[in-house]
Amino acid sequence: MTPRKIVLAIGGSSGSIYAYRLMSKVREMKNVRCDIVLSENAIQNWTIELGDFHQEKWPFIFHDKMDFNAPFASGSAKFDTMIICPCSMGLIGRIANGVSNDLITRAADVMLKERRKLILVPRESPYNLIHLRNMTTLTEAGAVICPATPSFYSRPETLDQIADTVVDRVLDLAGLDIKTYRWNDQN
Repeated sequence: MTPRKIVLAIGGSSGSIYAYRLMSKVREMKNVRCDIVLSENAIQNWTIELGDFHQEKWPFIFHDKMDFNAPFASGSAKFDTMIICPCSMGLIGRIANGVSNDLITRAADVMLKERRKLILVPRESPYNLIHLRNMTTLTEAGAVICPATPSFYSRPETLDQIADTVVDRVLDLAGLDIKTYRWNDQN
């Protein structure tokens, strides 16, 4: 069976816990290749919010944000999903306006042009009109906007469980098989 090929971009807004939980869950999945690219602000926020980032502790392929030779910088590499989590409004604005000035924005552009799944997880709030228009533009272009808005009907008790209400939704949107709380599911 051909492995799923996913790109995880970690943007520079607050919300490193979402990226951490996403990476933790994907690490446990079989038959999923995950390549990762981080912005400088992502590493800075991770350090502030979670402590030092140790790339060597993760079993993923990491790429420099300016490495346009990364396979997912081209549609021919056939990565099927890109998740940007968390995603700043500045990053959303650049993608919405076709500015491909680093690997994250280039890869997002590739996903849109190839009609593949692009999932953006904005964490900032409140939204201004420019933010809303950029998210509308991306939605019309085929992206999925999944704000980092936790749900509480599963009665989460820890920060990880709260973050997982968002992360599990993102993994569902990516089409990955996960065990999670399902609304009113008796099975």
